[in-house]
Amino acid sequence: MSGSALIGARAAHPRYGELRQVTPHAAVLLADNPSPMTLDGTNTWLLKSPDASSSVVVDPGPLDPAHLRRLAAAGPVAEILLTHGHPDHSEGARAFAELVGAPVRALDPTFTHGAEGLVDGDVITSAGLELRVLGTPGHTGDSLCFVLDGEAVLTGDTVLGRGTTIVAHPDGKLGEYFESLRRLAELPPDTAVLPGHGPELADAGEAARAYLAHRAQRLEQVRRAVESLGGAPTPRQVVEVVYADVDRVLWPAAEWSVRAQLEYLRTEG
Repeated sequence: MSGSALIGARAAHPRYGELRQVTPHAAVLLADNPSPMTLDGTNTWLLKSPDASSSVVVDPGPLDPAHLRRLAAAGPVAEILLTHGHPDHSEGARAFAELVGAPVRALDPTFTHGAEGLVDGDVITSAGLELRVLGTPGHTGDSLCFVLDGEAVLTGDTVLGRGTTIVAHPDGKLGEYFESLRRLAELPPDTAVLPGHGPELADAGEAARAYLAHRAQRLEQVRRAVESLGGAPTPRQVVEVVYADVDRVLWPAAEWSVRAQLEYLRTEG
């Protein structure tokens, strides 16, 4: 059964503490840290071939001892990878590394522990698998995706399983995010999305193209809001116009994206 077919058969609201097989080589354990920003919580991914004795763990999540113990109970770990350094993905990485005796690898050396860091184009051979590293800055400057060829891409917060993500200005930059989405849009059809939050998606290219269209629409809305407000409106004033239909609890996060959009309009037209 292909990864996308398995996703279609199994996609469901996950339960905390339950390791759920999603594709032939990927299972997910959901951290119990739901919020407006993390959706149901952080998805921690365990990757391995069926005959491998150890796994690769992607994004151990928050510093939640119960969650980390459940991860450790799933079996030996060869290495730990981070999609980016936001705490809901990385905070538990060092403690989990010490618990299972595995190195941590990330683009930002701040989070790397006991091994070399990662850069775009690296190929990770571990747990009977090959993972290709894609540099996908935009959400943050250190964002990475991991491609399991012919099956799936682990996207962290670059593409979510539900809704859209933020461009975390000033570290995140909209121009870089557009380019990262274009790279994901070029992945082969039926490459599944295994996101950092929310349910898995069947087609990464389709999801990335939808994100590109949404970002272009929002950028035009910001441009029109600036014109209608006149002068030099504050990011908050733009949020109040463009995100008027969005829950106000999300407005502070929306302001990050608006700041990134305003910078993009100033520097790239």
